[in-house]
Amino acid sequence: MNNAPILQYLKKHGQRLDSEIAAATGIPLAKVRTSISALSQRGEISSCSVTRFHGDKAVEGTLCRVAGFIPPSAPGRKPGAQTAG
Repeated sequence: MNNAPILQYLKKHGQRLDSEIAAATGIPLAKVRTSISALSQRGEISSCSVTRFHGDKAVEGTLCRVAGFIPPSAPGRKPGAQTAG
């Protein structure tokens, strides 16, 4: 399986659930989970199991992000920035 679309999606959108990745990329959830496992074993992504609750319903999934990737800071002034003058 080509893992590039999943890796590119995570680089662009940051930390996401496996179900969100599947919905956004159009790849079946089972294949996304297989790719996540392979990418995690190679050390390209970090993943962990999570349980989220929507009302009384528990939804289990895998949360993923690119390993060691720190997104660039947003442009503009930063909070607490000092101005000259």
